[in-house]
Amino acid sequence: MTAIKHALQRDIFTPNDERLLSIVNVCKAGKKKRNCFLCATVTTERPVQVNVVKVKKSDKGDFYKRQTAWALRDLAVVDAKDAVKENPEFDLHFDKVYKWVASSTVEKNTFISCIWKLNQRYLRKKIDFINVSSQLLEESVPSGENQSVAGGDEEAVDEYQELNAREEQDIEIMMEGCEYAISNAEAFAEKLSRELQVLDGANIQSIMASEKQVNILMKLLDEALKEVDQIELKLSSYEEMLQSVKEQMDQISESNHLIHLSNTNNVKLLSEIEFLVNHMDLAKGHIKALQEGDLTSSRGIEACTNAADALLQCMNVALRPGHDMLHAVKQQQQRFSDLREQFARRLASHLNSVFVQQGHDQSSTLAQHSVELTLPNHHPFHRDLLRYAKLMEWLKNTDYGKYEGLTKNYMDYLSRLYEREIKDFFEVAKIKMTGTTREGKKFATLPRKESAVKQETESLHGSSGKLTGSTSSLNKLSVQSSGNRRSQSSSLLDMGNMSASDLDVADRTKFDKIFEQVLSELEPLCLAEQDFISKFFKLQQHQSISGTTTNEAEEMDGGALSRSYTSGVPQTISSEKDMIRQMMTKIFRCVEPELNNLIALGDKIDSFNSLYMLVKMSHHVWTAQNVDPASFLSTTLGNVLVTVKRNFDKCISNQMKQMDEVKISKKSKVGILPFVAEFEEFAALAESIFKNAERRGDLDKAYIKLIRAVFVSVEKVANESQKTPRDVVMMENFHHIFATLSRLKISCLEAEKKEAKQKYTDHLQSYVIYSLGQPLEKLNHFFEGVEARVAQGIREEEVSYQLAFNKQELRKVIKEYPGKEVKKGLDNLYKKVDKHLCEEENLLQVVWHSMQDEFIRQYKHFEGLIARCYPGSGITMEFTIQDILDYCSSIAQSH
Repeated sequence: MTAIKHALQRDIFTPNDERLLSIVNVCKAGKKKRNCFLCATVTTERPVQVNVVKVKKSDKGDFYKRQTAWALRDLAVVDAKDAVKENPEFDLHFDKVYKWVASSTVEKNTFISCIWKLNQRYLRKKIDFINVSSQLLEESVPSGENQSVAGGDEEAVDEYQELNAREEQDIEIMMEGCEYAISNAEAFAEKLSRELQVLDGANIQSIMASEKQVNILMKLLDEALKEVDQIELKLSSYEEMLQSVKEQMDQISESNHLIHLSNTNNVKLLSEIEFLVNHMDLAKGHIKALQEGDLTSSRGIEACTNAADALLQCMNVALRPGHDMLHAVKQQQQRFSDLREQFARRLASHLNSVFVQQGHDQSSTLAQHSVELTLPNHHPFHRDLLRYAKLMEWLKNTDYGKYEGLTKNYMDYLSRLYEREIKDFFEVAKIKMTGTTREGKKFATLPRKESAVKQETESLHGSSGKLTGSTSSLNKLSVQSSGNRRSQSSSLLDMGNMSASDLDVADRTKFDKIFEQVLSELEPLCLAEQDFISKFFKLQQHQSISGTTTNEAEEMDGGALSRSYTSGVPQTISSEKDMIRQMMTKIFRCVEPELNNLIALGDKIDSFNSLYMLVKMSHHVWTAQNVDPASFLSTTLGNVLVTVKRNFDKCISNQMKQMDEVKISKKSKVGILPFVAEFEEFAALAESIFKNAERRGDLDKAYIKLIRAVFVSVEKVANESQKTPRDVVMMENFHHIFATLSRLKISCLEAEKKEAKQKYTDHLQSYVIYSLGQPLEKLNHFFEGVEARVAQGIREEEVSYQLAFNKQELRKVIKEYPGKEVKKGLDNLYKKVDKHLCEEENLLQVVWHSMQDEFIRQYKHFEGLIARCYPGSGITMEFTIQDILDYCSSIAQSH
């Protein structure tokens, strides 16, 4: 180990001006043994720096390299692990804990002892040594001897000390003065020993000569000790005096502390009293307002509202710990509770009386609305009640039982009032709907004067009037902010496109206006009431903006329709929204049944009314959902829309059923079938109603069902017809269908329009060929024989040599068909066609022109055969193409 120490000093520490004091061979605890050395070093230059250096032997050669260095001042703890048993492990706590295992316990103890000594000398005992044996550590020494002891310790630790440059120079001078210093070292050492003894003797003699001075010095020291004793006596007396002063100061300090504590307690007590007075004291004016305040005037309501808010603040104040134990606080809280209970009873009683009074006041206005198709306006009542909205909120927060009771009473009173108003309103609507029909007497149940009913019914047919001025458009709905909003537009019906009677047009126009008026009156009524409930009962609705828009139902069944109008409603709805819906459902419980009854009446009057109702109801549902998808109005109208949709489907089904059951007279010609004309009427009416409507998809599906049923039924009737040829029935009806679809331009029926045109063309051609037949029968038979011979292989120019088909036979046959006979045959054919065709479709000239073209085609065919088979014979027909044109024109004009 000594050799390693010298090598480390020479190779690593001397170049860095450091001295190696101690070394220990270690490896890291718990890891594969890779030995290294921990070295304790000090610098040779001042100020002295003490380091712990980790040195590692190089793997490639027999030399050492410096790896890590820590300043000793950064060492916090030295842990020897066990102070009793020998243990080579120890820990050094620098910036982190380094765990080491020494090669031997002796090296570990020597290294720790060196660290302890360096700590004593340079770091003033800053390092903590734990689990270290007390025998290993040296005792602390007096400060006067610290330098020499530390120096001695250092010399003891330092087994080898290298000479500095000056020492080397002195030795060299001394050795130069002695000739045998190198050649005879023993003699040189003996000489130095003799000179040292001479110097020691001289030192002893010098000490003995200074005995007198020492005695003088000792005497002075004795006198100094006496003076010190006197000074100590004075200091003791001073200390006794100061002790008494200290006791007095302690008493004064304690007294000041008590005074400060008392002042602090008084300040805290004052703060608590001010807190209670400021937060739990209710003004006399507020108390008077709560006990006797006027709940009928605006000023009184405002005073009661402010007083109620102040009372609520006092009751809800957050008391500090211990306040609830104070008797005065308990009394004040009881007083507040009594005031709250008293005012809550007074407020609930007053509002109940207001509800009852409102029911009586509104009932008195029903008479003036009984002859008009309008609902009474509740806006003044809502305006008066909204003055109590803040008090209702206070009641909701302080006494929910009374709040709930008021809510129930409001629903009871208002549901009876609205039931009377809405039933009377719907009775008026039913009478107006049935005023010009035989069904009117069944619904005339209201006690109204006949003149008033007559006047209202007549006003429906005029171009002006209150009802006409407030009907709603199919495409636009202007929702105003006031409670009396109305939807303005013109009627949906286009009179010029209808083939129904004037009475049907008037009835349908009247129904359209009345139904729109009913919905336009109900919508603002429900929305105004819902808005009032939300504000008055403090059930604020937070509108949910959903990314999902309402999907239009494409299915024909009512279930799918209902699902489509609820898909846009959020799945999680607050309890306040549920309460609003429940209140609206109870208050307007008669709206849905009355609407269903009105819809049933309209469907009974005219099944086509379901078209108007479907469009109107769909538009109002769409509008209501834009305002609030989860509102009572949206839900109710959505449910009623299901019924309307079912009636519409029923109307389509009934038309299809009537097509299947149609019976045609066997004695008269068929003409345009009734269900074809009805489809035209239905399509024209539907197009005028559904123009730009939201539910166009339902109509397109109905169109496709109806047109396919029409096609099947036309073909069925044509097959069963006895009086009129099948081709005529098909031609005329499909021509009528094609004309209807071309005029109305229904986009979803483009394929059916092309199909109708094709069927019309095919059956026109078939009828022409069948009716025209062979007007020159014998001539036809003759040329059929000629074509047969040519087909057998005989050349066309050799046919004239056949006995049966020679030129004489041809001339004989041609003579049988002079122009007069041809004209007579065409005249009979015209009469026959005229008898088959109906007048309303006006296809006679079209058919006659087609027959003329077919006849000319046959004529040209015969002329061609004559030219090819009898060339140069000069044989021609006895009439020309111009003669045929003249015959046909003359016959058409004569009829």
